[in-house]
Amino acid sequence: MEELSFYIGIIGNIISVLMFLSPVGTFWRIIKQRSTEQFESLPYICTLLSSSLWTYYGIIKAGELLVATVNGFGILVETIYVTLFLIYAPGRSKAKTVILVGLLDVGFLAVAIFVTRLALQGETRIAALGILCAGLNIVMYSSPLAVMRTVVTTKSVEYMPFFLSFFFFLNGGTWTFYALLMRDYFLLVPNGSGFLLGTVQLVLYAIYYRKPNLSKNVSDRLEEGCQQQEPLISSTSTQLHETS
Repeated sequence: MEELSFYIGIIGNIISVLMFLSPVGTFWRIIKQRSTEQFESLPYICTLLSSSLWTYYGIIKAGELLVATVNGFGILVETIYVTLFLIYAPGRSKAKTVILVGLLDVGFLAVAIFVTRLALQGETRIAALGILCAGLNIVMYSSPLAVMRTVVTTKSVEYMPFFLSFFFFLNGGTWTFYALLMRDYFLLVPNGSGFLLGTVQLVLYAIYYRKPNLSKNVSDRLEEGCQQQEPLISSTSTQLHETS
């Protein structure tokens, strides 16, 4: 059983790395467009906080080195994503990102580590941190709900990256299996939730992926507007020419 859980943990780590790297295409688009457009920073801010606390959890709990290593990689990747958001987000979105980073990734993280380090000891510390990490993991997996609402409203999946949703689904399922083998309910509850939410996102993607892109619809409407205005301009200029 221990050998099986080890190999499942290795597979989980590989999938987690792929999950952390899955938004690379989105951020390459952001860099090329020099704008975050309608992409949300909240999923990356929540994932950065979750990765930071899971790294701490993996360090202080015996036998959870795999959890610590993969989430340490997650800290590095998510920090890059959040930094790119701070560079390319428009005014209001940038201000919102700065506030959330300050509150969650700096303030909340510091308080959580400080309290669990100084006020709690042994298994009590691990249990408290596990509950906290589980709650934050559920928040991380739930963070695309705003994007899902945009998908339903606009009937377009343009701003819901497929690979992020896919690896949320795959990552949640693999770590749920690992948690069952290890009997680690702090891993089981949030990753089970992530598996279900990832499934819902993929269902939405299947429903709306054939719909036209939102940005293309806007472009088409602008083009139609210009075409409608051209005859008016042409007609007016002709009348003025005839009058003169």
